[in-house]
Amino acid sequence: MSFNHPLVDRYASREMVNIFSEEFKYRSWRKFWVILAESQKELGLPITDEQIEEMKKYVEEVNIDLAKEIEKEINHDVMAHIEAFGEQAKIAKPIIHLGATSSEVTDNSEMCVIFEALLLVRSRLIDVINSLLDFAYRYKDLPCLSYTHLQPAQPTTVGRRAVLWAYDLFLDLEEIDSFLSKIKTRGVKGTTGTQASYLELFDYDHEKVIKLDEIVSRKLGFKESFWITGQTYSRKYDYIILSKLATIGSSSSKFANDIRYLQSVGEIEEPFGKKQVGSSAMPYKRNPILSERINSLARYLISLPLVALQNHSTQFLERTLDDSANRRIIIPEAFLCTDAILLLYKKIVDGLVVNENVIHRRMKEMLPFYAVENILMRAVKNGGDRQSLHKVIRDRAMMVFERSKDGQSLNLLEELQKQDVPEILRNSIKDIKDMKFFVGRSVEQVVEVSKKIKDYISKFDFRK
Repeated sequence: MSFNHPLVDRYASREMVNIFSEEFKYRSWRKFWVILAESQKELGLPITDEQIEEMKKYVEEVNIDLAKEIEKEINHDVMAHIEAFGEQAKIAKPIIHLGATSSEVTDNSEMCVIFEALLLVRSRLIDVINSLLDFAYRYKDLPCLSYTHLQPAQPTTVGRRAVLWAYDLFLDLEEIDSFLSKIKTRGVKGTTGTQASYLELFDYDHEKVIKLDEIVSRKLGFKESFWITGQTYSRKYDYIILSKLATIGSSSSKFANDIRYLQSVGEIEEPFGKKQVGSSAMPYKRNPILSERINSLARYLISLPLVALQNHSTQFLERTLDDSANRRIIIPEAFLCTDAILLLYKKIVDGLVVNENVIHRRMKEMLPFYAVENILMRAVKNGGDRQSLHKVIRDRAMMVFERSKDGQSLNLLEELQKQDVPEILRNSIKDIKDMKFFVGRSVEQVVEVSKKIKDYISKFDFRK
C-alpha cells in the first residue's frame, strides 16, 4: 500500500512537482559540490581538472538507490550522497564536500530550488493577470451592482471588478519581484558560520575565504550570499518566502469567494462541463467547485508561514534540527499549493460565463437606490444642504425598504418626487435611466490600470 499526495497526483503541475522532486534536489547537491571544487581550485587549492570533469560527468546520473541504502546504515542523508557520488567519481572522491558542512549543501541547493519555483509562480501569476485583464477589457463598460457590506452600493462595471482582482495579484507580483531582485543564498560559511574550515584550507588567507563565498554564490546564480549565518541561513527567510506565497493564496481566495457569491445570484458563473455532475443527490445543482477548491487550498497555504515563523523563533543559538522534518513538508507544499491555486484561477477566468440579462435585471431593480448619491451630489451643487437632504433620502429609503418586505415595489424615486420633498431634490432627479451614468470612471480606470500593469510586466526578466 502507498499514499499518493493529492498536491502531487491531483492539483499541482508536473513542472512544479519536478522542481521539488528527489532527482532535482540531488542533482542540485551535486552541482553545488562541483561549483565548490571549481571555486576552490580557482583560488589555489590542489584540485585537478580531471577530478572536476569526473564530478561533472555524474551530476545528472544520481545513484539514488545506493544513497538510500547507505543512509539506512549511517542515518545521514548528505553523507550518504557524498559516498554514493564518490563511488561514481572515484578520482574526485577525496575532495568532494571539502571544508563544507551539510547545511551548505542543503541550504544552497534549496535556494536554487526555491528560485526556480518562484520563477514558475511568477509566470503563473502573469498568466492569470493577463487573463483577468483580457476579461476586464471585454466587459469594461458592462454596468453591474457593486457591493459594500454585501449590500448594493454605487454601481461598477464587470470589467472594473476584474481589474480589482488583477490588481490584488499585481501587488503579489510586485512582492515576488522585489524578493527575486535581492534573493540571497547561504554561500559557504562552514560548520557554525565562522568559515573556520575554509580559513584552515587557505592557510588563514581571509581574502581568499571571502572570495570563495562570493564565487560560489555567483556560480549558483545569486548576486550575493547572506552576510552572516549560523549553521543555516536565518530561518526567518523561510517565513518571508512562504508569506509571499500566502498573500497569493489570500488574493486568490478573495476572488473565489466573489465568484461563489456572484454565481449564487446568477450574475457570473465559473465554467461547468456539459457532462459535469453538480451533486449526487440534486441533479440540478451547478456548484462552483473550482472556486471552492481555491478556497480550500488557500486556507491551508495561508497557515504554513506560521510553522516557518515558529521554526525561526525556536532555533537555539547557532542551529537546532527541530526545523528539518517540517521544512521538508511546508516548503514544497507551499509552492505546490500556490501552483495549483493559480492553475485553477486561470481555468476559472478563461471559462467565466457572464449572464448579462441577469446583471441588467438586478441593476434595474436597484436603480433608484444607487442613483441617490448622484442625485444628492447634483442637489448640493445647485445649492442644497448635504446633511439635511441626506436625511430626507435616508428616511424615504427606509420607508420603501419596509414596504418591500410586504411585497410592494422598490419605488424610491416616486417617493422622492412627492410634493413634500424639497424642490431642489425633486429637480435633481433627471437622466437616471442610463445605467452607465452611475459607474463613474470605471471604464477609464480599466484602460488606465491595465496599461500600467502590462507596462510593468513587460520590463522584467529575472533569468538575465
